[in-house]
Amino acid sequence: MYPSDLTDMQWSRLAPLLNEPRRERHAGGRPRKHEQRRVVDGLLYVVKTGCQWRQLPSDFPPWKTVHEHFRAWRDSGVWERIGQALREQGRKAGGRNATPTVAIIDSQSAKTVLKGAARLRRGKKIKDASGTSR
Repeated sequence: MYPSDLTDMQWSRLAPLLNEPRRERHAGGRPRKHEQRRVVDGLLYVVKTGCQWRQLPSDFPPWKTVHEHFRAWRDSGVWERIGQALREQGRKAGGRNATPTVAIIDSQSAKTVLKGAARLRRGKKIKDASGTSR
């Protein structure tokens, strides 16, 4: 077991969110060769340690399997749905509405005007669009 592995409680919350709703599709297909939990643990190991996919230890499923599952989940929007669901669960657990009702934007971090040095062309200052030189 690695420090990046999910606990049983974490897995019980994450597992239902990983499986896509089937809608019109049938539930058939080839049985899984690797447990989904071990695939997620392998993915979390790569994220936590920053190792390359090919450096994934051998007690996880093959790196290609873990990477293919990651890509499929990313491309189908699974990670976005998981993030949204966990955020809503956390807000409800804190006694707040599932979705925020107010957003605050800090004007210091949203700069709208950039100032720079005056541009020179052959030794002369160039006027900007407002007609004043910088």
